[in-house]
Amino acid sequence: YVQSLLDIMAFLDRDPEDQATLGQFTNALVTIRNRHNDVVPTMAQGVIEYKEAYGDDPVSNQNIQYFLDRFYLSRISIRMLINQHTLLFDGSTNPAHPKHIGSIDPHCNVANVVRDAYNMAKLLCDKYYMASPDLEIEEVNATNSQQPVSIVYVPSHLYHMLFELFKNAMRATVESHESSPRLPAIKVMVALGQEDLSIRMSDRGMGVPLRKIERLFSYMYSTAPTPQMGTGGTPLAGFGYGLPISRLYAKYFQGDLQLFSMEGFGTDAVIYLKALSTDSVERLPVYNKSAWRHYQASQEAGDWCVPSTEPKNTSTYR
Repeated sequence: YVQSLLDIMAFLDRDPEDQATLGQFTNALVTIRNRHNDVVPTMAQGVIEYKEAYGDDPVSNQNIQYFLDRFYLSRISIRMLINQHTLLFDGSTNPAHPKHIGSIDPHCNVANVVRDAYNMAKLLCDKYYMASPDLEIEEVNATNSQQPVSIVYVPSHLYHMLFELFKNAMRATVESHESSPRLPAIKVMVALGQEDLSIRMSDRGMGVPLRKIERLFSYMYSTAPTPQMGTGGTPLAGFGYGLPISRLYAKYFQGDLQLFSMEGFGTDAVIYLKALSTDSVERLPVYNKSAWRHYQASQEAGDWCVPSTEPKNTSTYR
């Protein structure tokens, strides 16, 4: 990070109108972006090693969650800026997406992104399980029923969220219906209203208990075996950062990602995005005294009784 800052500072007094300088600056940004490609799995591996060394501590877990949410959201923003600059100033147009403004699609067809994410997740699911559930997709456009649902958005961000949700839904569906002759389909509803664009993904993967919902968004928790770094590529599951990072992508432009599960039946995952581009402003962490005090605050005792899962033997206190 120090080296990346120095690389940027080298252009502080350079002429921004000079074409050679612009080219060098763009190349420097590409170098910086590539330098930090492995930050997420590296940080995730660090969290795993910390947990193995020190165990679970509620205060530390809370601070790690707070720090990583802000750290990763800053990373999303920085990479968004770098991608925008490099795409706009490299002097070429992407032939596959000629109407994109950098990485932003002014008319992002949501259903198409859903299908792209599903197809990629299906390939992985078929490769690993030799089976995969079908996709059923439905659209509701309350603003114009004759038109497909589209918004101004970054397709790669939406794809990232949907791909993660499809992986989870497919894994749960296949593993919970191993003896069934046919896998229940994953159903996706895309609804565009006046303020929100909502994408609901429903699976029949038997769901998860209510007490585990918040854990799914924790960097300290994963439902898959822990992977090892250096095994040739980022693992699809195991680090436990898929859902929390996906929720940050949604929150980056003032949206959200929530899970609603019915244990024994299935799970609904809902992505909320802003329907209007004027509402899709960056959500960024602020580094001030309030943020610093968050790390200093001690966790107070709860003011509600919680049944113990391991009742103490009171005879030892007599």
